[in-house]
Amino acid sequence: MNPKRILVVGAGHVGLYAALRLSKKLSSREAEVIVVDPQPHMTYQPFLPEAAAGNISPRHSVVPLRRELRRCTVVAGAVTRIDHGRRTAIVQPISGPTREIQYDHVVVAPGSVSRTLPIPGLHEHGIGFKTIGEAIYLRNHVLDRLDVAAATTDPEVRRRALTFVFVGAGYAGIEALAEMEDMARDALRYYPELKPEDMRWVLVEATQRVLPEVDRDMGAYTVQQLLKRNMDIRLDTRLESCVDGVVKLSDGDSFRADTIVWTAGVKPSPMLDATDFPRDERRRITCLPTLQIVDGDRVVEGAWSAGDCAAVPDLTKEPGNFCSPSAQHAVRQAARMADNIVQVIRGREPVNYQHKHAGSVASLGLHKGVAQVYGIKMKGWPAWFMHRTYHMSRIPSFNRKVRVVVDWSLAFFLKREVVALGQLHDPREEFAEASQPVGALRG
Repeated sequence: MNPKRILVVGAGHVGLYAALRLSKKLSSREAEVIVVDPQPHMTYQPFLPEAAAGNISPRHSVVPLRRELRRCTVVAGAVTRIDHGRRTAIVQPISGPTREIQYDHVVVAPGSVSRTLPIPGLHEHGIGFKTIGEAIYLRNHVLDRLDVAAATTDPEVRRRALTFVFVGAGYAGIEALAEMEDMARDALRYYPELKPEDMRWVLVEATQRVLPEVDRDMGAYTVQQLLKRNMDIRLDTRLESCVDGVVKLSDGDSFRADTIVWTAGVKPSPMLDATDFPRDERRRITCLPTLQIVDGDRVVEGAWSAGDCAAVPDLTKEPGNFCSPSAQHAVRQAARMADNIVQVIRGREPVNYQHKHAGSVASLGLHKGVAQVYGIKMKGWPAWFMHRTYHMSRIPSFNRKVRVVVDWSLAFFLKREVVALGQLHDPREEFAEASQPVGALRG
């Protein structure tokens, strides 16, 4: 029997876990697993706020693909088109000409991207919070703004530098806001020119709730804790414009800000537009509970999907409900999908994915948190500890678990690093200036 070729598109939560499980359960005589992703690592997104705040090293929040997927073929590149009718994918490597990869089974898991709106100025001045690059940039930018504020004698420049706006009050927005404010407050001990009340942290949310994944009382507790830290919480408010850094809100308020962070939801990867797979009204790939792609009543043989880009029925709820785009579902769907692919290759029937959402945990900064797990609600230090324990247990590889625990342990004894490494974002600037021809310098 010729081995089946399984192509995994994307190496996020779904892609990495599925490829790892497939490579362990199938022998080389049964299948060859090929993973395609532009990045050489998988980012464990729940750790982005802690990486941005300096609680853990940014390198420890990512998992190297080639080290984890040793029994897979890893291709560094982007899938630009999938023609499932021909069982072929077009791949653009990070360098060189495109190549075709033929497959027997395809796992479509490119994940999601930030869901933005056509708000004037957002493209020029906003920053997302979905990648490790964005987390590192935001950390350096916030610390750099403290330096700007401390160095200037212009009160308007200082006020603008110390105004930080976060749009979106889901888990990503709340955790990013809380962790960055915590870090900046810690850093102020080294800035005698600045006081905590000089900083303005603004949360803008279009609905009347924060953390919609938990009960209203837990959301209200979260708002109370943020208000105690003198944060400006704007619920039922929309960002209408941020042209030239001037933030205009739907409640009529207007002010200048150097930092605008967009965390208002996600949408399926636009890469799906270059496939021939069926989509729903939210542009997600339509799936059966078995994680097989389905077109109406017809199963698309050899095609599978899960995670943020897939509409997977939630069998624990009433018909018509779908699994939420969370890491909790993605990891479990990846395992179920990998097992189902093994079942199909070995001539057996796939099994439905079914998981009742266990709950949610969120960090509100160092030693602060909120959690609702299996109906049990926790606040403060216990919730923060549960948040750390849960995510430490979920990040792939023993190597990463150990490194994260070491980072946390050192933080108990050593002060947080609060230095900006802004040169990382344009490392050639100084050399380019120094290496200009003499004539250019004179001109």
